[in-house]
Amino acid sequence: MAKIKASRNGTKKDYIIQKAATLFRERGFASSSMRELAESIGVEAPSLYNHIGSKSELLQVICFKIANDFNMHLAEVEINREKILSKLENLIRFHINIMIHSYDEVYVANHEWKQLQEPFLSNFLTQRKNYENRLIELISVGIKKGELRKLHPYVAVFTILSAVRGLESWQRNKKDVTIDTLENDMVNHLLKGLTK
Repeated sequence: MAKIKASRNGTKKDYIIQKAATLFRERGFASSSMRELAESIGVEAPSLYNHIGSKSELLQVICFKIANDFNMHLAEVEINREKILSKLENLIRFHINIMIHSYDEVYVANHEWKQLQEPFLSNFLTQRKNYENRLIELISVGIKKGELRKLHPYVAVFTILSAVRGLESWQRNKKDVTIDTLENDMVNHLLKGLTK
């Protein structure tokens, strides 16, 4: 019987989580089974349970890993002494990079979170709402300081997050645009609407 391989820079559990994210993105959480996950890894389904408790646990791990990545990065940005526009650029670049390099996991966190069971569902929604509120506050501070032009902070945050989520389309179609061009042009475009 084949053994589960560790991911290049992680553990066997990390490898299982990456494969689960791909499966959940391709088939949806509800339509995916542990048997299918085991087949994609090349092992028998029972060997998965040595590393993970259930399919629901996999979804929790994926969603909360992404939520934690976003929240930890935002916390770092909030405490640095850069101008608000630089902080926003940093955050947008982070969003773009995580959408490009952790696409399956971000896709699952964005689309399959509704399948989380309580209390995880409420916790995840609270983290998302708090993250958006902190971004709104960051833009509000920039407006008060005169670093950003006057606009509704919610609309600015909604626009930024919607634009970055739009990278799902780029991921599906892989247009003839390099990652560097994509990142730099998106940052440029999104921030020009905020500068005075």
